[in-house]
Amino acid sequence: MTSRPVSGQRLLGDRQRLHWLRLIRTDNVGPATFRDLINRFGSAEKAIERLPELIRAGGAQRLPRICSVEEAQAELDALAGLGARLIALGEPDYPPLLRMMDLPPPLVTVLGEPAVFQLPPVAIVGARNASLAGIKLARSFAAELGREGFAVVSGLARGIDTAAHEGSLSTGTVAVLAGGIDRPYPPENLPLLTEITRRGGAAISEMPLGWEPRARDFPRRNRIIAGLSHGLVVVEAALRSGSLISARLAAEMGRLVFAVPGSPLDPRAAGTNGLLKDGATLVTEARDILEQVAPLIGAPLPPATSLEEPPDFTATRQPDDGDRARVVECLGTTPTAIDEIIRHTGLHPAQVFMVLLELDLAVRLERHAGGKVSLLFGD
Repeated sequence: MTSRPVSGQRLLGDRQRLHWLRLIRTDNVGPATFRDLINRFGSAEKAIERLPELIRAGGAQRLPRICSVEEAQAELDALAGLGARLIALGEPDYPPLLRMMDLPPPLVTVLGEPAVFQLPPVAIVGARNASLAGIKLARSFAAELGREGFAVVSGLARGIDTAAHEGSLSTGTVAVLAGGIDRPYPPENLPLLTEITRRGGAAISEMPLGWEPRARDFPRRNRIIAGLSHGLVVVEAALRSGSLISARLAAEMGRLVFAVPGSPLDPRAAGTNGLLKDGATLVTEARDILEQVAPLIGAPLPPATSLEEPPDFTATRQPDDGDRARVVECLGTTPTAIDEIIRHTGLHPAQVFMVLLELDLAVRLERHAGGKVSLLFGD
């Protein structure tokens, strides 16, 4: 498989890539903050220069760790030694559906063949303690989807995830990792990961090299699984499981959600049966998935998020302490729409966004779906 550049996409230069990596690896900088910083200052390098000033203006008592040039270069060198690549949002090999997400990762690490992302992707997830019937079904679904030209996406976990990857090894599968690309979980699936990358598939992670996955990293991984795929199939899931988180995230992104029905007496079917009650598409064979996903194949994708093309704010004065106080007065623990803050304060949108960026960097702001924000810690 070979990937082809998409019109309007371009590669980052080496210096840009280094500073993008520095910025996203800096404490308190996530995808939303990264986007705002780049779009405000025009480059990651300039944004990093302004970070101390912005963080102090946001009310932080101490500065967070800013990733150094040496640290970022060491990670790039280590990735090259592993045969992995750091792919930036807007580059040709960045997964097409992932860039349609709200706040996609600015950088992803990919080990294996990036061309697998050009195949239409479907995710298959489910219980770690899956039944033999569930494992057989997941493997069968994955194999048939692969034969029909689809890439199968999953999370490399035990049970259903493992079966999904095994069923699509020969046709192209994507393993989404919760830790660094060199820290697969569970470790027992390292041989499977090696087979995935050796046979035309890929592993992908947004986490730093060497990062050991923690409990809170798995919802982030689930978000990537949902974002990579046209649809997400849940084979087995208990009432409280990561697979249901993946299904909820997929639905919020407008992706298709499928569920396999099961016996009401089996706790591993409680989650999937619940999804069906909530409107998920019932699946008993791979054809059910193919019929729903087929109309989406070849549909035009929206352009990638615009980065390093800052709006012209030169005619707008920087916010002062009075402006900051007015914005903070609008905020509480209840999520508030940014448009409402702009209307209430009468400030220029650029000034409001700058204050929110300062608060975000100072870890005083929480972002919510639908463009809403709230204060952290009852500030």
